[in-house]
Formats: sequence, C-alpha cells, structure tokens
Amino acid sequence: MKAFVNKWKTFILALILILALFVLAESGFQIRAFAQDRYADLQNFTKVLNLVEQYYVEEVDTRKLLYGAIKGMLRELDPHTNFMPPDIFKDFETETSGEFGGLGIEISVQNGILTIISPIEDTPAWEAGIKAGDKVIAVDGHSTKGLSLVEASQLMRGKRGSKVILRIVREQEEEPRDISITRGSVKIKSVKYTNLEDGYAYIKITSFIENTAKDLEKAIDTHIKNNKKMEGLILDMRRNPGGLLDQAVKVSDMFLKDGAIVSTIGRNKKDKEVSVASKKGRFTDFPIIILVNEYTASASEIVSGALQDNKRALIAGQRTFGKGSVQSVVKLGDGSGLKLTVARYYTPSGVSIQAEGIKPDIEIDEVDPEVFAKSAAKAKPTREKDIAGHLKGDREKEVDKAQTKLDLKAKDPNPNGNAVAWWKDLGTKKDENLSSREKLFKNDYQIYQTFSYLKAWKTLKTLSR
Repeated sequence: MKAFVNKWKTFILALILILALFVLAESGFQIRAFAQDRYADLQNFTKVLNLVEQYYVEEVDTRKLLYGAIKGMLRELDPHTNFMPPDIFKDFETETSGEFGGLGIEISVQNGILTIISPIEDTPAWEAGIKAGDKVIAVDGHSTKGLSLVEASQLMRGKRGSKVILRIVREQEEEPRDISITRGSVKIKSVKYTNLEDGYAYIKITSFIENTAKDLEKAIDTHIKNNKKMEGLILDMRRNPGGLLDQAVKVSDMFLKDGAIVSTIGRNKKDKEVSVASKKGRFTDFPIIILVNEYTASASEIVSGALQDNKRALIAGQRTFGKGSVQSVVKLGDGSGLKLTVARYYTPSGVSIQAEGIKPDIEIDEVDPEVFAKSAAKAKPTREKDIAGHLKGDREKEVDKAQTKLDLKAKDPNPNGNAVAWWKDLGTKKDENLSSREKLFKNDYQIYQTFSYLKAWKTLKTLSR
C-alpha cells in the first residue's frame, strides 16, 4: 500500500512539473512574440532615424529628433504626461520650492485649447489681470494650437524683467484681448490668514508647496493664541491649482482623528495605496467650511474630499475642477525628465476625483459686486414675505430665532435683517472705514455667505434637535 501511495505521489509531482514546464514554455513563447513585435517596431524607428541622418537635405540634431519622437509618443497619452528637456526639467524642480521665475499660472489643455486653470495670487500673471478660465490662443504672436503643456510653458518662459504678450479669449467677450505680463520672480505665499473676529478665522491656501502644512499650522496656532480659541474656520481653496501630494495629506491629517485621507490605484487594481490619518491631528474640535470653485484642482480636491467624506468639514461653493490623476516624475540620465500619469486619486468613500470633481454640500454662486448692484436695481416681484407687518411662517420664525442668537440683526443695517442687503450696503462703503473682515466680505460674497453658515453651525444644530 505504501509503495502504491509513493507511486501516485511521484506521478502527481511529475504531472505538476510537466504542467509548469508547459506554462513556462507558453509564457516564454508569448514573451518572445511580444519582444519580436517590439523589436520590429524599434527597427522601423531606427531605420527612419538613420535615413533622416544620412539623406535629409540639411544636417540634423539627432538629440532634437529623439526628443521630438518622445514628445510625439506622449501626445498619444493624457495632457498631464510630459517629457521635459534638461533646461525645462531644471526649472520644474525649482517650482515646488516656493520661489521661481516666470508668470505664476497653472495651465492645462482642455479640448485642445491651452487654458488657464488658475493664476497664482500675487504673481505677475495675477497682477496683470489674467483670470481662471482664460483661453490662451497665442504667446508673443505664436499660436498655441497643438502645443503640449511643456511646449506652451517653454514659450512663456524668459528672462526676469522681460515681457510676454498672451492673446486671451475670455468668456462673454466677443473679441480676443492681448495682455502684457512682465516676467518676474514668483515667490508664492501659499497660506494667507485673516481674523474674522469673535474667534473665527479665514485662511486661504493658494497652492500646495513645500511649507504649506507648516505655515497653515502656524496660522491656526497664532489665531488660537490671540483669540484663546477657534470658534470656526473658513478654509478657502478656490482657484487653488494643487501641488504636492504629501502636503495635501499633511493638511488633511492635522484636522482628522482617524480615517483614510486618499487612495491611489494604478494600472493594477490590486496595487492600492491608502494614506491614513496618523491620529496626531491637533485641530479636530472646531467647525470647518471649505470654500471651493471650478478651478479648485488636484491636491486641494484631495483635502476637500478627505474632510468631506470623514464628515470633518462642509464643502461650499461650486463643483471642483476634477483633476484626479497621479503623476510620477522620473529624472533621466541626461538631466531631462518624464512626468508620467501612473494612477488615479480616490476619496475615502472610493469615489474617483478624475473628471468628476468634488460636489459641494452647499452651493454658493460667485457674485460680482458690480453685476449684483446692477441686477439688484431692477424691480423684483413682491411676495407675501416682503410686505411689512406680514404674518410670519414657522420657518421664518426659526430663522429669526437663529439670527437673534447669532446677533446678525445687530450688525445688519437693513431693518428686515436681510443678509444680501447687508452685503450690498457694505459695498457702498469706503475701504478706509472698514475692518479687515469687512473688506474681505465687501469684495467677495461667497466668503460672506460662507461665514454666515459657519456662524449658524451651532445654532442650526440646536434647532435641528
């Protein structure tokens, strides 16, 4: 019996070995076939290169041809995958340090058109009047049609102090306009703080660079030190084009006790990388409203998604840009670089940011003060609630109760306690007569409205019980 069992064991092992050899042979055949196809394609490329070098009517720069071939290959992929020659890659490496030469804009290719995602605040482009959403159709008279992001960036670069003219097509304008920008040193201040009084704070993050998380923590600590507490925070990431992933993770982490922050999934769906809160978050006990718009992109969408899904913050404003792809940067041997899309970002709830963006919990439209003033002057139909002395409904009574607790009416010059009317009246006042908070509100209705929601946070929670 024992001999019989041993024979079967030997037979089974032999069968497994034969099957393994068959699989290896089959896979080896597939690998050889793939290699042969690849070799044939490369042979064609090498043959064309040799023919051009030997017989083209003029002498050619072989490196220039090779770089051009790489660029052509990458054009078949997404617009965020780019090849950077040594000089451009060197500039790229300095951009995330917070100071570099240039215009100060984040660009993308949308439907084949070079588009401004966002001008970075306090940069030459910002001061020249470039706006998010502007379409750049020419740079110094050179058409941008068909250019990659790297090629467009190269056109815009130049010596500090020199000028560049961008021909812009702007929404709701019939004719293109030329905007002259003087290239300068772009020093980014990524965190800007304003005290909203009564313990509330407003902090704008313009982009995510090397020191963003550190500067944000410092701004919050300063506010708490000066006010003894943080009643609530408006975190403004409108027109934030993104930046460094690790800074987005650190910013999210400081507001979370636990939970996932962001996950990345590449070609192999099984290779999922998840960034999780470290449980060392210092600022986990006060209300946060994050203000976003259609030009909030990349790293700023990661922060918004992380705090929204973990129910740590409300998102207000408009749906974000939807740039949810991950780029890995590889430095090549000759000093050039490859920026390659390798994965997609997913929010903690498993939703892809790519082309979808983050949907706000509270939608607040952007209002131009001048346009608002003109539209407000037009006659509006009178409704029951607009009649003086009208019988108030139950919902209106609740709002009045909330406003009394918040002391909104005391700050509201309008007798009916109308928030929009208060904002409109504020717009007629001179800046020198306004506090820093009121100056902020005067020029930005979205911030003012977000602040109203933030102040109502505790009161509305009480009313909902």
